[in-house]
Amino acid sequence: MSRRRARPEDAIQHAVCEHLNIRGVPGLVWFHVPQGNKLGGKFNVKGTAIRGAINKGLGVKRGVSDLIFLQAAKFFALELKAEGRTPTAEQLAFIADVNAAGGFACWCAGLDRALACLEQWGLLKGRAS
Repeated sequence: MSRRRARPEDAIQHAVCEHLNIRGVPGLVWFHVPQGNKLGGKFNVKGTAIRGAINKGLGVKRGVSDLIFLQAAKFFALELKAEGRTPTAEQLAFIADVNAAGGFACWCAGLDRALACLEQWGLLKGRAS
């Protein structure tokens, strides 16, 4: 019997998505970018994952935030982390690039901070209790 790896960030993201479905402001466009999924598949003779190489050629980039938002012509990106975890250098670079381009991006550890950020950005109606 195999043990499943604990994925606390998935639970946080799932809860954030529930809040977005219920409390998202009108006109909000949002989605998850499945950057880190294990794709499996075939390998070339050098041992490189073929699907990974294809995705890279199609524009998949390291460090893209977990959730992307568009609201009232403004771009937002939110990286979610479990308590005690921090973003990678690539994730921090993506956040910096979004902010430098005039968007709004940050990372949050835990559900409460993520919801507070989305409320501060005006993407959620009401306040989390």
